[in-house]
Amino acid sequence: MLGILAVNIAGFAGPTQATLSPNIPVPGSPADEAAFAFIFVAFEGKMRALFTLLFGASMLLFVERAEAAGRDGTALQYRRLGWLLLFGLLHYLLLWWGDILFVYAAIGLLALRFRNAEPKALVAAALLLFAGWHGYGAVVAHPGVNSEEQVRLGEARPALIAEEAKQTSEVRKEAAREIARYQAPFVEQIKDKILNRPFWQVGMTMFTFGETFPLMLIGMALYRSGFFSGAWPRRRLWQLAGGGLALGLIPTLLVLGWVWPRHFPIQAMTAATFFWTALPHLTMALAYAALLMLAAPRLVQTTLGKRIEAAGRMAFSNYLGTTLVMTAIFYGWGLGLIGTVGAAGQMLFVALGWALMLGWSKPWLTRFRQGPLEWLWRSLTERRRLAFRR
Repeated sequence: MLGILAVNIAGFAGPTQATLSPNIPVPGSPADEAAFAFIFVAFEGKMRALFTLLFGASMLLFVERAEAAGRDGTALQYRRLGWLLLFGLLHYLLLWWGDILFVYAAIGLLALRFRNAEPKALVAAALLLFAGWHGYGAVVAHPGVNSEEQVRLGEARPALIAEEAKQTSEVRKEAAREIARYQAPFVEQIKDKILNRPFWQVGMTMFTFGETFPLMLIGMALYRSGFFSGAWPRRRLWQLAGGGLALGLIPTLLVLGWVWPRHFPIQAMTAATFFWTALPHLTMALAYAALLMLAAPRLVQTTLGKRIEAAGRMAFSNYLGTTLVMTAIFYGWGLGLIGTVGAAGQMLFVALGWALMLGWSKPWLTRFRQGPLEWLWRSLTERRRLAFRR
């Protein structure tokens, strides 16, 4: 959750295109580019992948606990995902375009059908789909990146130069239009989404399917293998951590070394973020997971570790709570700072979000059994009001 905020902050503080470049809506400073580069290497894609792996594992955990209690775990999980679908829809309509709850619920409904498959079969199918999806995306994106580079080098024909200039102008115009939309009053923003972008989340689900679905399957396989319950030997975890970091960090740095001197051009960054670094995202996410498993026994005994654990147990409340806080800061119905804070300045708001999540989660859980939204989600799934206070 902490790492996801470090990535999502660009989408809160700027238009959609600002998640791909620190030079949108306006040219950024060297500090902005440095901050963006750090997020790109350390967090971009890795946190989303880690969260998706955990979501896949959590679906099986929920089912098995329900079945151990003599209940129909699969039916309960389908109902649970149905409510999550509604939460995601409301999150998008009322607050933020970057919702992932709808995507996870929709794809989770399909992934759950494979819950009884063998771990090796899950991993093999997942990797095949993952590689094919992102490989195809890289091929499709190549002409646009090549044209962008030809224009930069001064080797393009006049027609191509004009076309690239038109595209660049349209990107900046759309960024300006989006900033204006999110400067509007609260109700106007909702009406705009309903009237002009009612199927945005369906599009996001289709665009991210080749990443989200395979990662859920891998998360399910890791759960079946005992990874999350501490069954893997420490030596094997160290091997995964070291190998995953090497396989992920080196190509990510090579990509960064290519896009940074070019000041993060939009088409190259689209290809780099979604396709070129897809496999490095996955291997680094697996490395992060292994490092967390190695650190957890000692980390959870520390004050910081206990606060991180509490924030994780309230991931749903913290995810939506972060959206509420950040949109109140950046959107027009709040302080209206959207489009005015560069990537470097955004780190202050990341620190604020981390402080809030780590600050309130543990005290809340000393008084209540779950986070407020976790309790609501579970009560709706169970079709009864569950105990809330301790």
